[in-house]
This record gives sequence, structure tokens and C-alpha cells, in this order.
Amino acid sequence: MENFEGVIKYIKNLYDTRDFIPLHVPKFLGKEKDYLMECIDTTFVSSVGKFVNRFEYQMTQITKTKRAIAVVNGTSGIQVSLRLVGVKSGDEVLTQALTFVATANAITYNNAHPVFLDVDLDTMGLSPKAVSEFLENNGELREDGCYNKKTGRKISACLPMHTFGFPVHLDELILVCNTWRIPIVEDAAESLGSEYKGRPTGSYGELGVFSFNGNKIVTSGGGGAIVSNSIPLAERAKYLTTTAKQPHPYEYFHDELGYNYRMPNINAALACAQLEQLESFLNEKRTIANLYIDFFKNEGIKFRTELPNTKANYWLMCVELENKKERDLFLKSTNNGQVMTRPIWQLMFKLPMYKDCFRDNQKNALFLEERIVNIPSSVR
Repeated sequence: MENFEGVIKYIKNLYDTRDFIPLHVPKFLGKEKDYLMECIDTTFVSSVGKFVNRFEYQMTQITKTKRAIAVVNGTSGIQVSLRLVGVKSGDEVLTQALTFVATANAITYNNAHPVFLDVDLDTMGLSPKAVSEFLENNGELREDGCYNKKTGRKISACLPMHTFGFPVHLDELILVCNTWRIPIVEDAAESLGSEYKGRPTGSYGELGVFSFNGNKIVTSGGGGAIVSNSIPLAERAKYLTTTAKQPHPYEYFHDELGYNYRMPNINAALACAQLEQLESFLNEKRTIANLYIDFFKNEGIKFRTELPNTKANYWLMCVELENKKERDLFLKSTNNGQVMTRPIWQLMFKLPMYKDCFRDNQKNALFLEERIVNIPSSVR
């Protein structure tokens, strides 16, 4: 298929423009300006205010969890969540190499070691089979948890990422991790609104973490959220992310190392207005996905769709090309045609800071890296 002119024309018609079409842009169609002005009028634009509280409540309702904590971004949320489940300096964390760099960085910020295991072809997320095989070959249960018998390090957490909003096989992964007594933290940064067997992503692990970056399905400009069904874990997350300050009307006393990871009230105001529109955004994205399904089927190109018993938010939609050569031609043709597309991320172990980390054969991840391309996915 030479130059993919039909794809370019279709996407431009879909978004009703001849201009450059970006990959994903936010839409401000609700009360964003009203809430921002209200926030400014109160003068509470920094780390406390009613919009932070409202945002946290909205997130518990959306994710069906007992507590949510507003943080400055998703990366910081993962960093703290890993610490909360027991990750210490020198430990290992099982995760995937096919991910955005923040997943691996959050592990390293705890001075822990990422262990990169393969993904499933159907979810593009961490493979329970790959985790099980790694643990069968390397794991050893001791009184205080699971250890890597070859490195001597404790395996303190498992960090799956729901790639582009497609849930991983959570039931199977939970079964494996429970067997080996490894807590799960869900990197749900991309999956707000996605569901696995009727429950929201982020609600399955000990903690789940979401991102509200400018390119996410809803945005606070910059921001994130930690959610949990464990009130003690969640309260400790709130404590650590607000500088570990003991409550007092005027005295400042911090009794351990905490973080200034608080989401400002002005960002929360924007997030609250955006969350009010989440359902309509999800419906519009599903409409766009269905249009893409029909179009790409006729073009002979595989469009990635949700699996049975799951509901994807279709945050960033993607196609799978036949091989790397066709992928590269697709990328060049569409971008030259003023339709932004991008390849999936380079695998983490190909980056200089992670080149010496353990990895398995990465068969599926390497296959996907050469074929997956994101296409314009904005709400219209």
C-alpha cells in the first residue's frame, strides 16, 4: 500500500479539517473556566483547597475505590506507591519493557531494580505467563516474601501497565503474584475509564496510579492520582506526598522523609471540570474507534480493539502494520501528510540507563515495537 493516501484523507475527513491533525489534544467543553476563576477568587491556588478534596472524591467514585490522593503527576504517584507496598533500596520490581519511561523511572527513584518481562500480544501489557515463568526459574519464597535466588534480591512488587488503556490479564496476574506473595501496583496512567470484568482498572492492585497530563483522556495540565481500597495505605500515601508533616495548627514537624508531591488546587479545579465530562469523552472515543474499525478493516490494516470481558477507554488508538518496513512507510507518509502518528515506545532495555537490567527474551515486545503505530485519537 503506497503512501497511505486513503488513510490520510479519511483521518482528515474524520476530524473535518485539512490542517495538521495532532495525536491527542485536550478538549475544554465544560466548566473549566468557571472553576479556575472560582479557584483564583478564593486565593487558594496552591496545595490545599476545596477542588483538591472534590477531585479526590470524584476519583473514588470513578474508580470504585475507598480513597484517592491527588498528586503532582503519575510518576510521583507510582514512586510513592511502590514505597508503600514495601519496595526498598536494592529490591527488584517486575514490570514490562514495552512502556513509557516513567514506569521504569519510578522504580529507579526508589533505588530499586526493574526486571523487564515480556508482554502479551493481545493486551500489549505485562504477561502473566512471562511473570510465572520468571518466578518458576528464579523465585524463592522465604519467611518475609519472595526473593530472586540468583541475585539474592527481594522481589518486592509487580508493576503492570495498561498500555494505551487496554487492561492486562489481571485475574491471571493476580493469581501468580498471590502465589509468590508479591504485591501489585497498577500503572493505570493511561487507562482512566477502562474496565476489566466490570471493575475499573486501578482498583485491582494494592494501589493504582493515574495520570492527568495534557495528553491524557482528561487533564489537569499536570497531575496524577493514587487510588486504593486500603484506607491505611491511602492515608499513608497522603501523608508521604504532603511532606510527612504532622497535623498542627501552626507548628511544623516532619517525622520522616516525605515528598512535596501535592497537586495544586488550581490544577485540581481544571481536573474536576474535566472529570465531569469523562463519560461523554469515553462515548465519543468509542464512536471514533468504531469508525476506525470499519475503515481499517476495508484497508486491510489491523486496528487494535478491546478484548472480551474488558472495556478500553481508547485513549490512544493504534494500528498494527505487517512489519517494520511497512510501519516506517506508514509513519513517514502520514506525518508528511500532516497527520501525526508515532511508533510505540522504544523498549526500556534499549535505553542507556536500563541496558544492564535483567530481561527475558522479549519476543512479543520486540514484535510489537516493530509494528504498532498510534493514530489521531482526540475527542472531536
